[in-house]
Amino acid sequence: MCGITGFCDFNKKLTREHLHRANETLYHRGPDSGDVALFEAANATVGLGHRRLSIMDVSANGNQPMYSDDQSVVIILNGEIYNFKEIRKDLISLGHKFHSDSDTEVVIKAYQQYGIRAVDKFIGMFAFVLYDRKKELIYLFRDRPGVKPLYYYHHNNCLLFASELKSIYTYPVFEKNINEQAVTLFFKYGYIRAPHTIFKNTFKVRPGHYIKIDLSSKKTEECKYWDVLEHYNKPKLRISENEALDEIERLFTSAFQYRMVSDVPVGVFLSGGYDSSVVSAILQKTSTSKIKTFTIGFHEQKWNEAPFAKQIAAHIGTDHHEYYCTTKEAQDIFPRLAEIYDEPFGDSSSIPTTLVSQFARKHVTVSLSADGGDEIFAGYTRYYFLNKLNNYFEKTPDALLSIGKSLTNASLQLLPALKRVHKVERLSEVLNTYKESGLIDISTRHFNYPEISRLLTRYDDTITLGNDMGVINNENDFINKVLAFDYLTYMVDDILTKVDRATMSVALEGREPLLDHRVIEFVSQLPSHLKYNNGQTKYLLKKLVHKYIPREIMDRPKAGFSFPMREWLTTDLKEHLFYYINEKQFAKHDLINGERAMTIRKEFLEGKSRREVPVWLLLMFQMWWNKWM
Repeated sequence: MCGITGFCDFNKKLTREHLHRANETLYHRGPDSGDVALFEAANATVGLGHRRLSIMDVSANGNQPMYSDDQSVVIILNGEIYNFKEIRKDLISLGHKFHSDSDTEVVIKAYQQYGIRAVDKFIGMFAFVLYDRKKELIYLFRDRPGVKPLYYYHHNNCLLFASELKSIYTYPVFEKNINEQAVTLFFKYGYIRAPHTIFKNTFKVRPGHYIKIDLSSKKTEECKYWDVLEHYNKPKLRISENEALDEIERLFTSAFQYRMVSDVPVGVFLSGGYDSSVVSAILQKTSTSKIKTFTIGFHEQKWNEAPFAKQIAAHIGTDHHEYYCTTKEAQDIFPRLAEIYDEPFGDSSSIPTTLVSQFARKHVTVSLSADGGDEIFAGYTRYYFLNKLNNYFEKTPDALLSIGKSLTNASLQLLPALKRVHKVERLSEVLNTYKESGLIDISTRHFNYPEISRLLTRYDDTITLGNDMGVINNENDFINKVLAFDYLTYMVDDILTKVDRATMSVALEGREPLLDHRVIEFVSQLPSHLKYNNGQTKYLLKKLVHKYIPREIMDRPKAGFSFPMREWLTTDLKEHLFYYINEKQFAKHDLINGERAMTIRKEFLEGKSRREVPVWLLLMFQMWWNKWM
């Protein structure tokens, strides 16, 4: 795991000093070594910078930027190619010679042998920039599921790129112009959906895509090399439950073992849920020694799953480590959130994720997470309610729906006080906008339309996550549509962003075994009844887990990975609400209606509203603004 940065400057104004400063901003991602390289092409100055966290071939032979034998191809890579040894073996048989044991050199030679379609051979997580000096082409690649981040800024004949936005911010040509559509996205969903970012002219490379820059023509093009929707849109596989179970277990075993490949110590985050339990159980079964597992606990019993994780670890026989988080430790992380997440980010579980990463880093350099299980195997309880609601709408005549809509709207007109009841306004919005995409979109929002339009002074609703549903063909049933939706949105831009920043902030490499593209491709083609069956979430995954861990240990209500936000915001973190959520703070940017924001804070602290997420989003946005603007 590493950090990368660089530029393609057609104005030829950026220098090595600018590149070095941007590279050092990513020191936390790669404290082991760092270097930069500058190239003068006919039409542009090209800069490549790299910070290294040594995982594969920890010798200096693996340092980057790395060059091909003839110096014509240069690469900077963040991530891992897990099957690099197999690809290397094939390349050796074709006459290639290697000078290191690193996966980065394999990427260079695979490109020289196969061209850009070499990426089809890679099993891994990666974001890399490859500069072909002979062809005068630069490629910015991001892995299929989007585990590794890659940002770029394109404006005024200059393209900047980096693993994190904070590196791009350091370049003097970067202009901090707020993207008002992104502000709306953040307050609606708690994160900013790719390809958008908080700033104009600044983008996320989308998962399964690459950006191609032609230095001779000065043209930039976005290209797709893998698309999860293609697999969701294929005819569903006609296989039995047992056949599907056997294939998933086979794919899991391969994917999990690949992610143990390392020249440094590796561990696993074990929360006690189904996803992390199946990762730990299969790895322990196939390992010749005890694997290390790590759990975070809370003294507040309602939020504490550490005892369950400990029980599971004892059953499967791991070398288990647990750490109990105190309010004081959470408070210490809190001021760092705006630094770690360098655009507004509203997932409060970033705090326990950062804390457990700190804890694990004392023992290992690599830790496997188990993200993606809910989005791939249908694990969220909201799927049950969405499916019921969708079935209701499909079976209810339009005339009756129209009556329900009219009654709800009339109630809001005649009794304005109902507008303060979030669920009534949400019902009105569902009835007024009903269609599959709208229903799913509304279910993911933290603010409904009337609320957010009152809160934001420059509300811009031209982008909605539900727009993505239009590209999923009608052959998919409702559950598979929701899964594809969650995969493309929440998983990529919330969960994976959270884990990457939290782990890399402490120089810990986080790996995602459930997001092996072979697993995703197979499960996306399964009929939905093997994922969500008669109200039971994660149907097939739970069947597999029960082969390794008894039901009496595993089966309990889903808790999720979070912390007691409401309790802490009304006690130990309360002072931050008064400091950041006030009209003086919001006057700095005129993006938020200060009076409305103060009302949200007041109702929360007085107990009139139990919705802590809107308060948290206001807090996170203003902390970000104070840090970066």
